Amino acid sequence: MSDSSWDAHHEHVKNKGLLAKRLYVVLTKPSGSLDDVKKNLPEHLEYQLELEAKGALFAAGPFADDEEQAWEGEGMVILRANTLEEARSLAENDPMHKSGARTFRLRPWMLNEGSITLKVTYSNGKREVI
Repeated sequence: MSDSSWDAHHEHVKNKGLLAKRLYVVLTKPSGSLDDVKKNLPEHLEYQLELEAKGALFAAGPFADDEEQAWEGEGMVILRANTLEEARSLAENDPMHKSGARTFRLRPWMLNEGSITLKVTYSNGKREVI
């Protein structure tokens, strides 16, 4: 594979039979105090649920610090979008970013390997991601 473009790499991976699902990762971190982040959490979570309902949110959640002892306000959002521009618009419209409480870095990402296991208990309707 001599062409190092993202599109060429995507085709190469896809031709090897891997999933090659294009997604967009939003790496988000506080731009100031954690109090500003906490203040914007309700609107941020509401926006995340809207994206989820529309099918644009693949996954999202916070990061712990490196020692897994504290939350410092950082998080990650993985978006389904047709283009980088669409993903950027979704990230920019997050109330957390619009307010200036957090800044973000947007990275195109390709999901190739892994698995997900769901357990559904029929008797009580309980669902669990394993």
